[in-house]
Amino acid sequence: MKLKNLTTLLSNALGEPINQTMIANSLGITRQTISNRIKNDSELTVSELAKIEKYFNVNITNQVKGLASDDVLIDYYPDVFASCGNGAIVFSEDKEVVSMPQRLFSHYSRNKAYSMIHARGDSMSPFIDDGDKLIIEHCSGEQIIDNKVYVFCYKNEFFVKRLAKNVDQIIVKSDNASYSDRVIKECDLNDINVLGMVVGIIRMV
Repeated sequence: MKLKNLTTLLSNALGEPINQTMIANSLGITRQTISNRIKNDSELTVSELAKIEKYFNVNITNQVKGLASDDVLIDYYPDVFASCGNGAIVFSEDKEVVSMPQRLFSHYSRNKAYSMIHARGDSMSPFIDDGDKLIIEHCSGEQIIDNKVYVFCYKNEFFVKRLAKNVDQIIVKSDNASYSDRVIKECDLNDINVLGMVVGIIRMV
């Protein structure tokens, strides 16, 4: 669940206005911390939701069943695909909220925003297979870390590839040796929008 959505959810549940200061008090942190996390579009953990429920004496997670204490609620886009080969078609951006154990994240920060989409193609195999679900840590102005796997939009198509910087170029790499590396030149850098780093992969066996 997005922290930015909590104020409205609590206000509706309690029938009275709830502000950031009140939410901060429920979690034992400062209002500025809450404000910063909202700006970063961060997620609430289930343990944080439990604290908020106890503080306000309200049930706001009864719609989500079977959550563990370390689960994270993230946005899942079942009809959005990033291509591991040539550009994939992006379908509806309808989303649903799902819970994911923190152990599925290669690293997790409650100050970051996360979402999940699908991968298509085999150019990132064996690291990513066709049909895998990708947990993405959203970028918020950070520099590309060489050889990490990113989801990005290039000329209106979504891709998932390893990226590396080379002076005024970005090198686009595939893990499958059958695919050649590509170069996004300086004149085309305005056409690339890095959405986030892949920090988790869910594979159906």
